[in-house]
Amino acid sequence: MTLTGYNKLQDELRHLKNVERPQIVEAIASARALGDLSENAEYHAAKDKQGMVESRISDLEDRLSKAMVVDVAKIVSDTIKFGATVEVADDVTDAISKFQIVGSDEADVKRGLLPITSPIAKTLIGKKEGDSIEVFTPNGTKNYTVTNISYV
Repeated sequence: MTLTGYNKLQDELRHLKNVERPQIVEAIASARALGDLSENAEYHAAKDKQGMVESRISDLEDRLSKAMVVDVAKIVSDTIKFGATVEVADDVTDAISKFQIVGSDEADVKRGLLPITSPIAKTLIGKKEGDSIEVFTPNGTKNYTVTNISYV
């Protein structure tokens, strides 16, 4: 994963541990003070939320402990590799699309962050500026030309 993606997961983990977890503990304590727990909706909702938050904390800790972090700014290459920010031009419309190839944990297509496992990313790996690619989409085959590669 990129350094940016790693830092984002670390921020989420810190938030869950330092903000969400204490709020849930407080909500459980408040609900307990109301009495009978068997019919206490606030208590059960807080316990459910606690389970979800603890599960997410565990998942994030596991991912972060196993992460291979790539500092994209240190990559120097004229070919497309993991972490590259790529611009491609549609061969028919000349429309330019720009995206970065990232790990699955940090992918967000709406923000232009494509997972390395996506068909277009797999097609782009190893290509250079000026190379043409063919991508199969639900609307048919699209042809693009790589117009720019950067590592920022």
